[in-house]
Amino acid sequence: MKEMILSLLALGLVASTNVFALDISGTNVPDKATVEGTELSLNGAGMRTKFMFKVYVAALYTAAKKTSADEVLADAGAKRMQLFIRRELSAEQLLEALNEGLKANNTAAELAPLDARMKEFDNILTSVGKASPGNIIALDYLPGTGTRVQLNGQSKGTIAGEDFNKALLKIWLGPEAVQSSLKKALLGN
Repeated sequence: MKEMILSLLALGLVASTNVFALDISGTNVPDKATVEGTELSLNGAGMRTKFMFKVYVAALYTAAKKTSADEVLADAGAKRMQLFIRRELSAEQLLEALNEGLKANNTAAELAPLDARMKEFDNILTSVGKASPGNIIALDYLPGTGTRVQLNGQSKGTIAGEDFNKALLKIWLGPEAVQSSLKKALLGN
C-alpha cells in the first residue's frame, strides 16, 4: 500500500511538471503553443544575452522536431518564435537589433521585395512603444497569411508572406545568427 501511494505521488509530480518544458533562469517556457488551432511543440529555447545582460528568452515552436535551421526554414507549416522579455527595451532598440539581424542573414536581393513589409513591421513594433520585463512577444507564422505579431496575447498586426517569415527567422537561425549558442538551443542542440 505504501509503495502504491509513493508511486501515485511520484506520478503526480511528473504530471504536474509537464506544463513547462524548461526553466531558463527563472523564465518558465511552456512545452506547447497553439497557433490558429494547430498545436505546436517546443523545438528548443535559450537565453539571448548581450554584454552579459539577459535580454530575452527565445522559444521556437514547430509541429515536428527540427534539428537544423534549413529544416525549420523549409517548413511551410505554422510555427512560433516567442520572446520572453527579461530587460526593458525601447521600440528603437528592438527594431535596431531585429533590422541588424535581418541584414546580416539575408542578401540585398532577398530583402528588396520585403522593403514595404519591413516598414510595416517597424510600424507595428513602434506602436508597441517598449517591451518591459515579463512581456511576451509572439511571432506566429500562419500558413497562407503571414506573420502575426502579438504582445502579451494581443494581436498587433500581421505581415503578409512566407518569405517575410523566413527572413525574420534567419535572425535567430541564419548563418550569422544573433547568437550562436541561442541558435543551437532553438534547434535542440
